Amino acid sequence: MFKHILVPVDGSSTSQVAVGKATELAKAFDSTVTVIYVIDPYPFTGVGTDFAYGQAEYLSAATAEANAAVHAAKESLAASGVKVDTSVIEAHTAWRGIVEAGESLKADLIVMGSHGRSGFEKLVLGSVAQAVLSHTKLPVLVMRD
Repeated sequence: MFKHILVPVDGSSTSQVAVGKATELAKAFDSTVTVIYVIDPYPFTGVGTDFAYGQAEYLSAATAEANAAVHAAKESLAASGVKVDTSVIEAHTAWRGIVEAGESLKADLIVMGSHGRSGFEKLVLGSVAQAVLSHTKLPVLVMRD
């Protein structure tokens, strides 16, 4: 049923829950799992040399965090005998990177975590899971911590 499962991670406990569920599904359906981490390469708006320095520092830190998150997920999946690929991708927004990755990888299912923000937090920080649900045609399994 599900031959290719996409699991976006962000290093949070909620994404670890999604990795766990993806592991169960992959074992049940003999699926391949692709774990991705989406980096927004332009999170700042600004001009000048201070911006350029901040941008370089941000990308370095974000890449290190991304590599750690996908590595941890890969180890967890591989330890359970699941075939797993990983990728760190860049996209203007996390949800857009997830939707585009799902389409380009021809995934059958997206398994992702949701932090369950509401009210002002959701207004300010947004909801990646909600945006993915709104913009993809793929089935999405949203896990809560």
